[in-house]
Amino acid sequence: VQLVESGGGLVQAGGSLRLACAVSGRPFSGYAMGWFRQAPGKEREFVAGIVWSAGSTSYTDSVKGRFTISRENAKNTVYLQMNDLKPEDTAVYYCAADTLGRMVGTLDYDYWGQGTQVTVSS
Repeated sequence: VQLVESGGGLVQAGGSLRLACAVSGRPFSGYAMGWFRQAPGKEREFVAGIVWSAGSTSYTDSVKGRFTISRENAKNTVYLQMNDLKPEDTAVYYCAADTLGRMVGTLDYDYWGQGTQVTVSS
């Protein structure tokens, strides 16, 4: 399984970005997908997750109402729409896949992408 993120960049506070994670490799309809982020000097943290088949989602409290995770079956892609961005959202964002479909908030995922940088200026 390969995960390739894209869509990061520099944006002003209050702006929006949409991250994409293209998934290839083994059949993944039973997977759960997660977005994580890691800021300098901090631990990697769960941001949002989605169960691919059911479409059920989960978010960390700090992004609820601002971020939306979704998937597009035809493109084998998971998205993270980020609105009303804040400087504290600055981090490298990673896509991850859990082959057991659990959508856990820990780092217990089987596959990871290379990350994409998101920088929010004040």
